[in-house]
Formats: sequence, structure tokens, C-alpha cells
Amino acid sequence: MSRPSQRTLEQRLADGVVVGAEGYVFELERRGYVQAGPYVPEVILDAPDALRQLHREFLRAGSDVMVALTYYAHREKLEDVGRAGELEELNRAAVRIANEIAAEGGALVAGNICNTWSYDPKDPEASGAVVRAQYEEQLGWAVEEGIDFVIAETFDYVGEALIALDVCKQLGLPAMVTFASVQPDATYDGYAYVEACKRLADAGATIVGLNCSRGPETMLPLLERIRAAVDVAVAAQPVPYRTSPAAPAFESLHGEDGRRAFPIELESFQCTRFEMAEFARQAREIGVDYIGICCGGGPHHVRAMAEALGRDTPASRYSPAIELHPVLGASDEPIMGGWSV
Repeated sequence: MSRPSQRTLEQRLADGVVVGAEGYVFELERRGYVQAGPYVPEVILDAPDALRQLHREFLRAGSDVMVALTYYAHREKLEDVGRAGELEELNRAAVRIANEIAAEGGALVAGNICNTWSYDPKDPEASGAVVRAQYEEQLGWAVEEGIDFVIAETFDYVGEALIALDVCKQLGLPAMVTFASVQPDATYDGYAYVEACKRLADAGATIVGLNCSRGPETMLPLLERIRAAVDVAVAAQPVPYRTSPAAPAFESLHGEDGRRAFPIELESFQCTRFEMAEFARQAREIGVDYIGICCGGGPHHVRAMAEALGRDTPASRYSPAIELHPVLGASDEPIMGGWSV
């Protein structure tokens, strides 16, 4: 069957850095199409054109991959919002929409599975069977609709990640497996993040790495160590927030008043497009192969990152030209009170 991308994931990796873009549920929540809290992507059925538009914006901004919005689209999460009966329809529609927009720019299409909240390291056999069934269900539909590879992401447990990878391998799909590094040093089942990535690489993952949770400052040091430890491609999809050694993950960020910022009061910690562009450059310098963004990212971040990697994207036609601003472009003097930029 003909695919939107004429080149495989492996071929694109051989050519250079692959640019990714995620953060769909956060961006669609800001736009009023996803409910914060459950973060179930009901938008797929309720407002599919909103999803099409965001896919298109990420594509125009330079993403090489359209990710089917099936994050949190598994059976347990749909039961939480009373829509378990629409599980198959939702999953199939997500992949169809991703393929539709990918065809506009020859992008790869990734199926998507994630942490399920069903895995229990104290009972890995029974809970693992539940997790496996959910992944087999989702990816079975995705394969029938057509995908190029799988992004299996945001894992807190190596045990759950290995189940996801095994399902991908059984289906003959290349897999990018990434961990959410919420804790300072190790996964919740006790593996140092570097060792966690090494285990997945040794088990056959095409790409390993990190996504979500950490911003550029606290993800880069880990990425360097992962890159030195594995022979496969490495992925980095940070959140665009200013995390620090004191608060390495955005789940632990608090405002000046002590209120928890995660997940819907994070604006004061937001990275600029220029900070994310610098992250992209630094990630490439240390040998990261798949560079993207996660929760909180917008098309303007993706465009800046792609341009920092040397891309001329369709959206670059509208990249900033501040020298043409009627005030900022006309004078070297500081902007005085009363001017609106």
C-alpha cells in the first residue's frame, strides 16, 4: 500500500535528524477541545477539523512525523469519560486523520501508545496482561489503517515499556520508546534512566530516549549519558518549560504563591521559541537523532527548532521580520511607555 512518506523512518534517520512534534493534548486543551484532567482526546470524534488543523500546523512548521492522537485513547481512559463504546471508532479516526494530513507533505505517520496507569510492578504478570491487551487493541487498528512506526512514550516503568516494545515487534513495527523522567534519577521500578534506555535498545527498539516531564535544562544532561550508552538512535522531546535541578520535571513546578503549576498554570515557566531553538542545536551537537517537543509545545516552537536545524519550512514564509515593524524596525531606541508591540 502506498504511504504518504516515500522514505521509511530508518531511511530518514540515515539522512540526518528527524524533526518531531507532539503536545497535542495540551495545545488542544488550550484551544478548548480537550478536557484538562482526563486528557482523553475526544476531539478526534467531537471536532476532527480542529485536530486536522493542528496536524497541518505542525506539518507546516517542519515536523517530519504526524503522530496519530491516540495518547490516552485506550480502553481504561475512555471508560473514565463514559466513551468506551467508541474506542475503535476513535482510534481508527485518529490514524486516518494523521494519514490524511501527512499526505499533504510526505510525512511519516506514527501510531501512538503510552503509559496506561494499569501497570503494577508488584503484580507484573496480571497487570502486564491488561496493558498488553490494550496495546494490542490500539495497534491492531492502527496497523489496519496504516502507520509507518510506533511512538511508545511517557513510560514510568521499564516493565510496561518492554511490553509495548514486544507488541510492536510482534506486529513488525519499528518502535521509538521514550521515558518520562519524573523522578530525579530512576524510573518508578528502580532503573536508572540510562539503564532503562539501554534495556529497551538491547530489546530491539529502533529509537530510545526521553519525552515529556523535563524541560531543556534538565533533559540535556541525561541525553548526553544516554547517547554515550546506546548504539541505536536517540530521541528527545522535552516540554517547553524552565525546569531546573531543584525541580527537574514540570510536574514539580510551583508558582511564587506555592501553588502547583502543573498542568494548567504553567505559563510563567514557558520557554520561548528561541530557547527551544537553542535546545535543538545543542541536542544535535550531542548526537540526538530525533528532536521534537512535548506537552506545552506549539507550532511556533516547532518552526523555530526546525529552522535552528537548518530547515526551510512552509511556515518559514511567515517567520518574524522584526526589522519591518513600524516602531522596532525604525529605531534603535528602546520602546517607551505607551507603545504597543
